Amino acid sequence: MPSLQPRAILVALLALAWQLAGCSHSNRPMPTPRAEQAATLDSSILQVCGTLAKKHGAQESARIERGVAQVARLWREDDGDAAAFATFCENEFVPRGAALDALFGHLEYAMERIEGYLTSLQRDLRSFADLEQGPLQPIDERLAALNLSAHSTEDLFVSKVAFIALLNFPAANLSERLEKGEKWTRREWAEAKLAGRFATRQPASVQQAIAKAAADAEAYIASYNIHMHHVLTDDGRRLFPSGLRLITHWGLRDELKACYAESAGLEKQKLIEKVMERIVRQEIPKVVINDPSFDWKPGSNAVALAAVSEAPRPGAEKRAASTEREPDERYGRWLETFRANRLADPYDPECPTHVARRFERDRQIPEAGVRALFEAVLDIPMGLRVGKLIERRLGRPLEPFDIWYAGFKPRGRYTEADLDAITRKRYPDAQAYAADIPRLLTDLGFTPEKARFVADHIVVEPSRGAGHAFGAQRRDDKAHLRTRVGANGMDYKGYNIAVHEMGHNVEQVFSMTTIDHTLLNGVPNTAFTEALAFVFQCRDLELLGLDKPDADSEHLRALEDYWATREIAGVALVDMAVWRWLYEHPEATAAEMRAAVVSVAQETWNRWYAPIFGRRDVSLLAIYSHMVDGAMYTPDYPLGHLIAFQVDQYFRKQPKLGAEFERVAQLGALTPDLWMRKACGAPLSAQPLIDAAKAALDAFEKK
Repeated sequence: MPSLQPRAILVALLALAWQLAGCSHSNRPMPTPRAEQAATLDSSILQVCGTLAKKHGAQESARIERGVAQVARLWREDDGDAAAFATFCENEFVPRGAALDALFGHLEYAMERIEGYLTSLQRDLRSFADLEQGPLQPIDERLAALNLSAHSTEDLFVSKVAFIALLNFPAANLSERLEKGEKWTRREWAEAKLAGRFATRQPASVQQAIAKAAADAEAYIASYNIHMHHVLTDDGRRLFPSGLRLITHWGLRDELKACYAESAGLEKQKLIEKVMERIVRQEIPKVVINDPSFDWKPGSNAVALAAVSEAPRPGAEKRAASTEREPDERYGRWLETFRANRLADPYDPECPTHVARRFERDRQIPEAGVRALFEAVLDIPMGLRVGKLIERRLGRPLEPFDIWYAGFKPRGRYTEADLDAITRKRYPDAQAYAADIPRLLTDLGFTPEKARFVADHIVVEPSRGAGHAFGAQRRDDKAHLRTRVGANGMDYKGYNIAVHEMGHNVEQVFSMTTIDHTLLNGVPNTAFTEALAFVFQCRDLELLGLDKPDADSEHLRALEDYWATREIAGVALVDMAVWRWLYEHPEATAAEMRAAVVSVAQETWNRWYAPIFGRRDVSLLAIYSHMVDGAMYTPDYPLGHLIAFQVDQYFRKQPKLGAEFERVAQLGALTPDLWMRKACGAPLSAQPLIDAAKAALDAFEKK
C-alpha cells in the first residue's frame, strides 16, 4: 500500500471538519454532528485513502489524501453516515487523464450557467430599486433583497456536486496561492478557483440574511438626498440653485469639489462641510432628508417650513412640528450589515470573521499588507509638502474639506456649468451615451471592430442611485452600465460616473466573454476593477475633446492621484477600525456605534491629517456611504488608486491602450502581486505613486 499521511494530520483535518459543521460563536442553531460519527468517519478516511491508493496507484496518493480530507471537512451528518462517505469517495474520485479533463470541463460550464443565470435574475429583480423607473413601491425593496442564489451552494452540496469538485480538485488557500501560484498553469489556477468556490458551506438562511441587510442598506443610501436649495446660511441666504438634489455622500462631495472652479465657492464648501458633519454625527433633522418641504440651517440646525417650496410633500405642516434629529438609522443599518455577515463566521474556520474574509479571500492580500500600503501613502512629511502647495494655489489656509481639493485636475479650468452644458447636449438620455460607446472606445485606442464588439455587450440604463456597473457572469449575457440621467440630460457628474462604470463594463466583458477559463473570470479583487475603471475615468475630459495635455499635465495628474489616494486611505482605515471595534463590541447599540465611529474618525484624522490641516477632531472621514452599505468596501478605493496609477503608467507607455487593456483584463482572478507582475512587470506598491508625486513637487516648488 502506498504511504499515507500520518494519522494525526487526518484526525486534525477531521476535527476541523466538525468544527466547521458544529462550532458556534453565538447562540444561533448550528448543525451538530454526533461524536460517535466523527470517530467512525475518522476510520473511514484512512480506509478510503488506502482503497483509492491501491486502486489508482501511488502517483495519485497526494490527490487522494487531499481530496478526501477536503470532503471530510465539510461532510455533515445529513450527508450520510461513514459508509455513505466511503462509498461516495470511492465511486467519485477520478484519476488524471481524459476523464478528469471532461469532469473539469463540465463543472466549469455548469458553474458559468448557474452563476450566470442567477446573476441576471438578481439584476432583473433589483431593477425597480436600482433604475429610475418612477416612485419606489413597497414591494421593490423586498424584491431587491430576495436572493434566489442563497440556496444554490447548499443545493450543490446536497446533490454532491460540490463534494465531487472538492474530491478531485485542490481548494488552495491564500498562503498556497502566494507560495505556488506563480508556477501554476492557467488550468491549475482554474482548478483552484473551482474547488475554492466550495471552501465554506453557509446555510441559505445566512446568505439570505446577508443579502437582505445589504439591500436594506443600499435602499437607505439610495434615497438619502439633500435638497440644497433649502440648505441655508446662518443668515438665511440660499447659495444653491432650485432643484439641486444631492445624494450623500457622492453628490455632496462632488458638488464641493466643483465649487473650486467658482469665485464664490468657499462659502458653499463650508456649508456642505457642515451638512456632512451633521450626517456623520446623526444630528441632521429627520424631516430635511429627501424632502424639499423644509428650509434648514446646518450651522444652528434650525428647521422651518420652506419659504419657497419646490415640491412640498403632503403633511409638511404636521411634520414641521417635529424637528428631532434622524434616529441612529445610519449606524443601525451598518450594524445590521455587521450582524448579518457575522452569521457566516461559524461556518468558516479558515477565515472566521468578515474582516478576515474580506482580506484573505476577497482581496487576496493580508490585512497587514493593505494597512502598510495605506500608511505609506499617509506619510506626514509628504502630505505637508503637498498641503503647502495647495495652500499657495488656493491663496488661503487649508480647510478640512480640502481633502477633496480638485484643483490639480485639468477640469479645474472649467466650471461645472460649462461641463454640464456640454454633456447634457451630447447625452440627452441614456441611449445617447450607449450609441456613443463605440466612438469613446475607439478614441481610447480600441480598434473599431473591438469597440463595436464591446459596445454590443453593454446595456446603458438610468440609475436611481449614484450609479454602478452590473457585470455578466455568463458569456452570452451583457454587462449593464447605470448612471444618473436628469430630465434635462446627463450632467457632468453623471457623465463622469458613466465613463468610470464603462471602464468596469469593458473589463467585465473581456474577463468573462473572451477569457480562456470562465472560472478565472474577473480580476484579483474589487480594487482591480476599480483601478481599471479609474484608467477610463481620468480620461473623461479627453473624450469630450477638452483636455489638451501640456508640460505640467503629468505632474498635475500625479499630485491629483496622490491627494485623492491620501484622502480615501484615511477613510479606509476608519472603516477597517470600525469593523474591528464591532467584533470587540458585537452587542453594541446604534447609539454606541455612532459614538465609536465619530471617535475612530477623529483619532484617524488627528494622527494623519491634523498635522497638515491644523485642525483636530474632524469627523469628515466617516461620511462615505459605502461604509454603511458596502460591508468594508472602502479599502478597495485606495487600493484601486494605487493599482490604477501603476497600470496607467504602463498603459501610457504603450502606443494603444485598447489591446493592452484587453490583455490585462483577460489575466483573470490571480493573486494581486502575480497579476501586477504579469500585467505591468512589477508587484503592487505605493512607491510609484509616491515617487511621481515627489517629482511633481520638486518641479512645482522650483517655480
